[in-house]
Amino acid sequence: MRPILMKGHERPLTFLKYNREGDLLFSCAKDHTPTVWFADNGERLGTYRGHNGAVWCCDVSRDSMRLITGSADTTAKLWSVQNGTQLFTFNFDSPARSVDFSIGDKLAVITTDPFMELPSAIHVKRIARDPADQASESVLVLRGHQGRIARAVWGPLNKTIISAGEDAVIRIWDSETGKLLRESDKETGHKKAVTSLMKSVDGSHFVTGSQDKSAKAIIPKGTYDLIWVMFLLFVILTFLSIISAMGHQDVDSN
Repeated sequence: MRPILMKGHERPLTFLKYNREGDLLFSCAKDHTPTVWFADNGERLGTYRGHNGAVWCCDVSRDSMRLITGSADTTAKLWSVQNGTQLFTFNFDSPARSVDFSIGDKLAVITTDPFMELPSAIHVKRIARDPADQASESVLVLRGHQGRIARAVWGPLNKTIISAGEDAVIRIWDSETGKLLRESDKETGHKKAVTSLMKSVDGSHFVTGSQDKSAKAIIPKGTYDLIWVMFLLFVILTFLSIISAMGHQDVDSN
């Protein structure tokens, strides 16, 4: 595979994100300006101007129509991917560190850094289909981390939120009630700050990276049950389609 060199940012990169199809690459940097590129040839398609601080993270909707960004300027912004228009701005009292769209893009989880007397927090925002109907209120606010939250992402079927950060603890929350369901064990968990948290394409498992020079895989409880049910459903549908095809063959032969 031929490597592609993309040049355009004036300060260090902070985050990269492909869209679902893999044909677009979004980049964030400390130069305040998120950028979108053609993934196959490295051509820069455009930039998203409006932040007044380093942009720490971004996510793109499943249909590649909307982009959400989180910045040190204490805002998270929604953008039109196609024309770069700002659709909405979520304002906070501290820097917005990470962002993640839910499956279906109807919700977004945004984390904010600790600042002065404010603790770090996880905010769940409802995303309106029409930007004119977008509201700024949080559906849910989760607190419990000590120090900065590196990232928070949606779990399988949007039923949970997984978060990790400076306190080295990985937490799994109920996304409807905000209840803390589970947290990593001190003996088997990370020993130093978690610096990254990524999820698989299907959202069934997660990987964390830490300053303790280790990476750990996370499989939320109940995921195997879900996979088993989906497998059984696939087998049943396949069996029924075979029976149906055999029935058509019998009719044709008669």
